[in-house]
Amino acid sequence: MSSFFEIIRGGINTTFQDNGRNNLYHIGIPFSGVMDKRNYLLANSLVGSGINKPVIEFAYQGPLIRYKGNKINFVITGDVIFKIKKKENEIDGNCYESYTIEDGDQIDVISTNKSVYGYLAISGEFDINFQWGSCSINTKAYIGSNKGKKLQNNQKIKILNVHSNQKKILNYINTKVEKIRVIKGTNFNYFSSKGKKVFFEKEFTVSKLSDRMGMRLEGPNIENVVDTNIRSEGLIKGVIQVTAEGNPIIMLSDHGTIGGYPKIGVVISADYDKLVQLPPGSKLKFQEIELTEAENLFKIYEIETQNLILQLR
Repeated sequence: MSSFFEIIRGGINTTFQDNGRNNLYHIGIPFSGVMDKRNYLLANSLVGSGINKPVIEFAYQGPLIRYKGNKINFVITGDVIFKIKKKENEIDGNCYESYTIEDGDQIDVISTNKSVYGYLAISGEFDINFQWGSCSINTKAYIGSNKGKKLQNNQKIKILNVHSNQKKILNYINTKVEKIRVIKGTNFNYFSSKGKKVFFEKEFTVSKLSDRMGMRLEGPNIENVVDTNIRSEGLIKGVIQVTAEGNPIIMLSDHGTIGGYPKIGVVISADYDKLVQLPPGSKLKFQEIELTEAENLFKIYEIETQNLILQLR
């Protein structure tokens, strides 16, 4: 029996993602890939898939999916409300717990819970195309699998190498964050003492104008005393630009590869997962740390992630 997902409802922003694509900045192609890397890795580990296998990433409201085929395991990670609809009953799903579904069952990803992104992984392989070594979809540039587009209503996704394995559960809770740690950006000295004080001491609000490309923040203006525009130069994920109006924008996974706003700081890699899960209306503050501390925090983040994965082997 061939196996496939039928997308009954695509959801708000449902795409295929993996670890992203490397070494293409010189032709204007960003990494893309999953927004929350730890939840991605845990999803694949819970269903026994390879670490870099494609998953379905969704934001806010997720998809409603009907499954056709042999028994298969799936898991959802993040802070997500979802249900499993079987012929006889309806089950409230738990994140970080794998479930077996059969022919005709449905997965209804109702919403993320005071967060943004969630992940659905399967004990099989999505039959999708790769571009430059990655399936990751960038909907702004139409890059990646599914012709670079979000998953659509009534779409069918073939699944290969289906298997079901032992049920797995991970006791894990996504912690919230109020302070995002940053290191100084390359244009830090463009900003006045008052502007720097505002950046590190005042509170900012995540704007509704945020997506996989960038997070716009609202709050007090950050004063620039040198130049509000610079010659366009390379950007990286997590860099914080400040517009001519004095508002910060944080570059996220699908960011443009060059930009001409001065860069006041860079979000450390260890805090990136928590940053992207902040929904519009969330309050945050920035905290300055040194590069050495940022490197140590990333090592701790990686060790913690690997220890969680080892629990599932």
